Amino acid sequence: MASPPTLPISSQQTTASGGAQSQPPIATPAFRAFISRLSSSIRHGLSQRRPWTELIDRTSMSRPDSLSEAYSRIRKNLSYFKVNYVTLLAVVLAFSLLSHPLSLLVLLGLLAAWLFLYLFRPSDQPLVLFGRTFSDRETLGVLVVLTAFVVFLTSVGSLLMSALMVGAAIVCLHGAFRVPEDLFLDDQEPVNTGFLSFLGGAASSAAAAAAPAVVSRV
Repeated sequence: MASPPTLPISSQQTTASGGAQSQPPIATPAFRAFISRLSSSIRHGLSQRRPWTELIDRTSMSRPDSLSEAYSRIRKNLSYFKVNYVTLLAVVLAFSLLSHPLSLLVLLGLLAAWLFLYLFRPSDQPLVLFGRTFSDRETLGVLVVLTAFVVFLTSVGSLLMSALMVGAAIVCLHGAFRVPEDLFLDDQEPVNTGFLSFLGGAASSAAAAAAPAVVSRV
């Protein structure tokens, strides 16, 4: 005797209820927009870099006669080689972190916590850890305290500062000894488009990419 056909109503209801309960742990469109804008900003910045052969041209190296001349050279070279110098700082920082895997893992974990627990977590999905629900303000406060602890009270902060100081020393040393007279014959740049303005532009691009996710929580 054939068994009666089963109705798929209950399975559909179970699937619908399971789909309603399971929500993505991260706001995918906002995260993709952030990654896309960040990668485009990096590509645009790297497209403005100067040839590396021009940076390390030994025929253009000479000792400055005075501190004022060294300062003038550093300012001009920072404005001209700003992308190359940022790349050099990033290489020094990456080498320092790779030589200390534990610090690298701590920073990656901290970055992942900011991205997945606050910035790009769906605003209608509360954060539940160890059976306790955390509000957005509580999550932000915990992340700020955790970041301050990692940066100021562990070896990670000293590692970052030492790497940045070594990179800055290399940049200033090169800028002081690189003669800039041959750099601005065909490419005049205003002073306000120098090294710090480039860093500010990169930071503002990253902040603008993450702004919609932050505004949605205010």
